[in-house]
Order: sequence, then C-alpha cells, then structure tokens
Amino acid sequence: MSLFKSFKKKIKNEPDPQNQDRGILVFENTSEVIRAENILKTEGWKIKVMGPPPEIRSGCDLVIEFPLIEELYVLRRLTEVGVKPIKVVPVNSVLLKPVDLFQIRDFGRHLMIRAANMKIAVDKKTLMIVNVSGGGCPDVPYLASQMVGKYLTDAPHPGDIGHTLCGYALQIAYDEIRNRCSL
Repeated sequence: MSLFKSFKKKIKNEPDPQNQDRGILVFENTSEVIRAENILKTEGWKIKVMGPPPEIRSGCDLVIEFPLIEELYVLRRLTEVGVKPIKVVPVNSVLLKPVDLFQIRDFGRHLMIRAANMKIAVDKKTLMIVNVSGGGCPDVPYLASQMVGKYLTDAPHPGDIGHTLCGYALQIAYDEIRNRCSL
C-alpha cells in the first residue's frame, strides 16, 4: 500500500479539495509532467495539469497543480519512481495561479475546445470531427489527417497516435469535447 493510501485512511473528514491550499509542481520537460500525472492520478491524488503562470515559466509549458498539504507524500512518491520536479511553488498569490488549459467556443452548430495551442472542433449534431489545428509540432498534420472526418466515437485517441506536447494537448481537448458531448 502506498504512503498516500495509508495516509488517506487515517483522515476521516477530508477537506474539500477546492478549499485546500494548492501548490504547483514545475518540471524540466513535458514528458516528466505526463509521467508524473499518470502516477499521481493512478494513485488517487486530486491533481490538475495546467499552464504555468508567467512568473515561473521555465521551458516546459505545463505544470501540475496539487493539494499543498500533501506535498511531502507527493514528492516522496515521485522521487520513488524517478520523476523529480525542479521546483515546488505554493499558490499564494493571484499572480501565481496556473492558467487553465481549456478555452471553449460554441459556434452554434460547432463546438470547439482548445487545450494549450491545440484545437478540436465537432459538429454538435453529428459528432463528426470537422477540424483539428494548432500547435507547431511535426505530428499535428498527421493527427488531423487521422481524426478529421471521423465521428468522436470512431476517431483514434490523439494520445495513442501522437508523441509530442501537441498530441498530449490534443488528447486533453479530445477528452473534454467527448465529456461535453456526453460520450
């Protein structure tokens, strides 16, 4: 049993995560963010991948927001698996709040979700993907060619066929658009 799970069992009345003080984990590169996200979510931590505030941007365009009260346990677990953030920053100022990755635009018949620099748009009536665009990674044209013209239920998951920050961001947008279309 991980330290986190045993710690959680000791707490009877957990505070609402929305009311907790939050911290930001800053990593060297995107692949470390993705690996840390997978580990922490699998083990049940209430985390969120977001864009870094400008004051702490350090090359990687993503950070992980987490409950600050669990900093010791989060860092211990990440260290155990060899994923160590370069910085942990408490969110104690409006200027240090991470930036939400999502922007949602409803164009009537079409719904577009933007995550970071990647966008996906669907026809709300048919749930067909009508556009994939954005980013500057070399796999964006390939991702678009594999997804545009397919229904949300039939399109490949961008995370399965993309291998860059753009593919990761498109997966986030894809998950959100599927959620909003109740799939």
